[in-house]
Amino acid sequence: MPLELVFLGSGTSAGVPMIGCRCAVCTSADPRDNRTRPSVLIRYPGAGSSGPASETTRSLLIDTTPDMRVQMIRHDIDRIDGVLYTHAHADHILGIDDLRRFNATMQTHVDIHADERTLRVLREMFRYIFEPHNNVSQTFVATLVAHTLRAGEPLNLFGAKWTPVPLIHGKLPSLGFRIDADDASIAYCTDVSQFPEEAYPLLQDLDVLVIDALRYHPHPTHLTVEEALRQIALIQPRRAYLTHIAHDILHADLQARLPENVFIAHDGMIVRCE
Repeated sequence: MPLELVFLGSGTSAGVPMIGCRCAVCTSADPRDNRTRPSVLIRYPGAGSSGPASETTRSLLIDTTPDMRVQMIRHDIDRIDGVLYTHAHADHILGIDDLRRFNATMQTHVDIHADERTLRVLREMFRYIFEPHNNVSQTFVATLVAHTLRAGEPLNLFGAKWTPVPLIHGKLPSLGFRIDADDASIAYCTDVSQFPEEAYPLLQDLDVLVIDALRYHPHPTHLTVEEALRQIALIQPRRAYLTHIAHDILHADLQARLPENVFIAHDGMIVRCE
């Protein structure tokens, strides 16, 4: 199979439709306007633990959203080979407890990868997971093995090269990820308001760029549609997909006005690099 990205969720932190909202997007009958919190699954043929001769499809999850259980069931996902975190905001981490189901279905631990800041928040917020020996009740909690990421320092995950890309999310550093496998390349850059100069060399010659495009008018921690299009013109991927979409944007309306190689992501969309 080719390098593949599955949009599990393409919405903003509140999701779409939003609670209590009756706008045109939140009441839209177009299923592409129904957006859960932002997460993707990356799949590719990867080397097994015994070396390159052992091949299987590997599935790596980026972020564990509050909608993770629904996303996993909707896409019939019963195994993952690791989780990578972009940052520690609630819409990207609060589904972490659902990783325990993968411990059960796979009968092994789950590797998680994040920068020091994000790991620190995870350990503080979810002490019952990371310090199970202190739990009063010995109940079933996720078994996770944490690994520290550093921006710009690539790692090999089952034969694919993963490069953490430094991003700026308002006043908070966050990570994007570039994945190179079998001469194909995808970069996932959600939750970004600015690309630091050191990010651009890591985003050259991309088959696919996924980029934050929250809404039409400015936001302190996210790119607007116009700003995202300017970044796409600078980076020049062969294809680009807009994600982290708020209820300001009607899918059909914006898609009709985008350049021919730029698309709005929607939940369930699968992007392949053949």
